[in-house]
Amino acid sequence: MGNNFELESKDYFILAQSLAEEFAQTAIERDAQGGTPKRERDRLRQSNLLKLIIPKEYGGIGANWITTFKIIREFAKVDSSLAHVFSYHQIGVVIPHIFGTTEQKQHYYQETAQHNWFWCNALNPRDKSATITTQENHFLLNGSKSFCSGSVDSDILPISAIEQTTGEVVILVIPSQRTGVKINADWDSMGQRQTDSGNINFDNVIVYPQEIIGVRYNQDSIFTTIRSCLTQLNLANIYLGIAEGAFAAAKNYTQTYKKPWLTSEVKSVSQDPFILHHYGTMWVDLQGTNALINQAIELLQAAWEQEHNLTPEQRGECMIAVNTAKVAATKVGLDITNRIFEVMGARATSQKYGFDRYWRNMRTFTLHDPVDYRLREIGKWALNDEFPHTGAY
Repeated sequence: MGNNFELESKDYFILAQSLAEEFAQTAIERDAQGGTPKRERDRLRQSNLLKLIIPKEYGGIGANWITTFKIIREFAKVDSSLAHVFSYHQIGVVIPHIFGTTEQKQHYYQETAQHNWFWCNALNPRDKSATITTQENHFLLNGSKSFCSGSVDSDILPISAIEQTTGEVVILVIPSQRTGVKINADWDSMGQRQTDSGNINFDNVIVYPQEIIGVRYNQDSIFTTIRSCLTQLNLANIYLGIAEGAFAAAKNYTQTYKKPWLTSEVKSVSQDPFILHHYGTMWVDLQGTNALINQAIELLQAAWEQEHNLTPEQRGECMIAVNTAKVAATKVGLDITNRIFEVMGARATSQKYGFDRYWRNMRTFTLHDPVDYRLREIGKWALNDEFPHTGAY
């Protein structure tokens, strides 16, 4: 059975590589245009990869997080916006699994697999502008949510809202096209331009009881805190993918177009000691970050398999590894997406190459949450043997 899974994982990775090669052909042009990558999103729908993390018993592919993150990273090498929306689908579709009842987990997995739904992300725990109120036999959702990645052209919205009477945070899942939902195409950041991470407005949107996920269910389970491990490790993988993509693009340019500097005293740029030093440094940094991320993925997968048997210690060890990988990926990604210009030269700044998108995407996405707070959590562990807290981040 294990061998079959390995073969299937390899097949889906090859499929993802083929899609990545296709996406790469238009990545520079689409980045300049911004907006919704509708054709590419439809290609993801057609590929069956929206079912990647859904267990086989519910009609999915049944991949684990090791394979899933590997595929996300492959997309990020050529187009971090598509990696962004694809990955948020994967960590969105498991929300009922983490927070919901057994029936809700089964329902949303099966319906997603059957209808090939594309999930987005409208949780954003820092934004408390959305409120929900109780009616006789349903609820009403009002307000707004920001940074709703992948919202345009999505099928399903997982949302966090504040219960107006109690102040309790409520997680709910509704169709994107429900009456009263207005998805705004207003994302205008300098990077991650095709992620549609704009705002959504809600005007007396009806929410049915079964769409409220996991109210007072498994509240004492450590497993309900694993989402922050997933989201942070997802970011680390995308950051590494961006850095690997930038490195590969720079290598190709250096080998193809770069000429030796006039005082370098070498015949070929491949012999320039300073160019070699830069490439050596970038390579070492990438290998170290890759190892840290792979270690974190192994711990995350082991924690995921424990489900509601997950212990605070297992979750804590996983989060430390995730935080460490996230910090490393942030630092290395920002360095490499800037450093590549040192090995390519002034002509590489031409807009036709689009090399600046690596840095713009990296800089934009790494502001998701301040890396200093990751370092503080790591410091508490390193000095005081204190595990990270179990909050939304």
